[in-house]
Amino acid sequence: MAGDWTAQPWEPSAGPREPEPGRLPAEVTGFVGRQRELAELRDLLAVARLVTVTGPGGVGKSRLALRAAAHAGDAFPDGAWLVDAAPVQDPLLLGHAVLESLRLTDGTARPPLDILTERLAGRRLLLVLDGCEHLVEACAELADALLRALPGLRLLATSRTALRASGEYLLTLAPLPVGPLPTAPGPDGPVAADALPDAVRLFAERARAVLPSFEVTAANAEAVALLCRRLDGIPLAVELAAGRLRALSVEQITARLDDRFRLLTGGSRTALPRHQTLRTTIGWSHELCTVQERLLWARLSVFAGSFDLEAADYVCAGEGIEPEDVLDLLDELVAKSVVLREDSAFGVRFRLLDTLREYGGQWLRATGGEQRLLRRHRDWYLGVATWGEVEWFGPRQAETAERTELAHTNLRAALEFCLAEPGEEQIALLLAGTLWFYWVGCGHLGEGRHWLDRALALDREPTEARAKALWVTGYMATLQGDLAAARPALEECRRQALDTGDDRALAYAVHRQGCVALIGDDPERATELFEEALWHYRTIGELNSNVVMAMLELGLAYLFRSDLDSGELWFGQARELCEEHGEQWAYAYVLYATAYSHWLDGAVQPARELARECVRLNHLFHDLLGIVLGIDLLALLETEPSGPGEPGDLREARVLQGAAHRIWRTVGKPFLGSRSFFGTHQACAERARAGLTEEEYEQCYEAGARLDLDAAVSRALGAGGSADGSEPGPGPRSVPPAPAPSPVRNS
Repeated sequence: MAGDWTAQPWEPSAGPREPEPGRLPAEVTGFVGRQRELAELRDLLAVARLVTVTGPGGVGKSRLALRAAAHAGDAFPDGAWLVDAAPVQDPLLLGHAVLESLRLTDGTARPPLDILTERLAGRRLLLVLDGCEHLVEACAELADALLRALPGLRLLATSRTALRASGEYLLTLAPLPVGPLPTAPGPDGPVAADALPDAVRLFAERARAVLPSFEVTAANAEAVALLCRRLDGIPLAVELAAGRLRALSVEQITARLDDRFRLLTGGSRTALPRHQTLRTTIGWSHELCTVQERLLWARLSVFAGSFDLEAADYVCAGEGIEPEDVLDLLDELVAKSVVLREDSAFGVRFRLLDTLREYGGQWLRATGGEQRLLRRHRDWYLGVATWGEVEWFGPRQAETAERTELAHTNLRAALEFCLAEPGEEQIALLLAGTLWFYWVGCGHLGEGRHWLDRALALDREPTEARAKALWVTGYMATLQGDLAAARPALEECRRQALDTGDDRALAYAVHRQGCVALIGDDPERATELFEEALWHYRTIGELNSNVVMAMLELGLAYLFRSDLDSGELWFGQARELCEEHGEQWAYAYVLYATAYSHWLDGAVQPARELARECVRLNHLFHDLLGIVLGIDLLALLETEPSGPGEPGDLREARVLQGAAHRIWRTVGKPFLGSRSFFGTHQACAERARAGLTEEEYEQCYEAGARLDLDAAVSRALGAGGSADGSEPGPGPRSVPPAPAPSPVRNS
């Protein structure tokens, strides 16, 4: 998986490091030239901790930075990682974008910078921060803070302007050389590639992608060189020109450049010449499109990140573009290198290069259609969120999670539009609230709180949308252990629901107040609230993942009251509903609760199997809370005998506790700040301390804390390993289990 932070453990390997795919995106076209710049950049990275590659759009800053980062990877034991800043519009989300790129899920109420400095402490890595120009101040502040806190970090940024951060070194990237040509190319056959100027060689390579027979020969070398000179050697312009060889000769392309220059004059006299040149280059590509292709290009500029054909159909069709024409027009834009084609698990997706997206956006604003298109974009992604909420309770739940992840940057753009546009505040509340399943179920609690807090602050009208946003906010705050924020949000939701007769909001408010009571160690009150919530759910005919969660949470409340029979009854009902509807996410929590109940009842092996399946399923959704609860329970189960005459493994139990501790720091308060949920950890720690030396007790815990998420999950699922997290070690150290807190079974 590209950029997968969890692809390997953090510990530096003892032997030579094998190249690992996925940290940086793979190159899909050949890299041409830039050997001098690569060497210079390599030398700068050896002496400087912050290097920024500057230059105009389309000159190849990102490509150069990624190639340099790939070459420098061996110097950084913890890897080189790409953070694409281009889709991020809100400076407050820059830290979240970095966390997401590094697979460090922001599930806490703490600022992302605090999480980054904590999680990256002691690491040696290279971070490529790509496309900073629209967030230059935020990027500079982030770079300065990270570099001051993390001595093992180096930053390689790309931006049209310098960050002007402390200690920054600049590499200004010029266009590719356009001459001279070899003095005497052969009369027949192609000119040797290594004899061509870099811009000409780039044109030749890209031309062969669309016209396989193309070669630079004595007959056309001057014409190609002239074309590249007219394009100033800007790689983007050269590549776009090469794409036109499907329909035009080199000479015809060059002849059209005069018209293009005359068309796009009159720009700012104070703009840098290279910026004018780039605008001219993109304008020429725009001119080569048909009227409908230009119109579609402009309309596609409302998408942030990738999109699929269905989204393009909905957002862009109408008023000049027939729905049945969108596919053909999109195909032509791909052929002209205006739109990129990408493969995904759900078929082909598309993306506009950022520079071309900006240009299309200027044309869209000039035509006066921007607001209408932004609203259509908003409507589509509100539909994505709404359909995702419906599909979340069913057999396509994992697919829904993946599809929503693909739409993430566009969902952000839709939310940003709603929050910035007067009159859209209620839609912002609805969209942010509807995405509860993604914020909660897929590990984005921190970002969800960000959007909801902003939306709630803008509009206090007591609508259904606000009520939903309130209970979702209270729910997420509860999962972060932030009960001080959860209580007032849920109480406001409950009061509003009673005042307005909103029975659905009342059910959810009471349900989540039950969660607050459960985590606040008041199982008696929690029992009352969960039973009331389930009564409301039945009355209004509600059946979804939240209802299943209310059932298992009621079972946990009974469990914490030492009533195993009632607890298991509710777990059984919740499990039946999950199995009937193909629900997997809530099912994982049902497995956790059932495993906990089995342990209390002395059924250790069934409890172990259920807890492992809980961890596996939660890892599928990247739900850190579910993962860490399961790992902590498995740690306790490791202290139990695995069979007759087979003692528990206290070393492994302590390793898993260390691994769980690391994950808890990314979720929020450990064990949600609850004494009830802390009980398994405490029992495990007491048993381990009784059977291990103090040195073993601490070393095993520290070894577990060094495991990254994937390694911790693998360990919990039974992959094994030694107390240092690597090779198998000495046999387990065991003692007879200490008496566990055993609830009284009610008869």
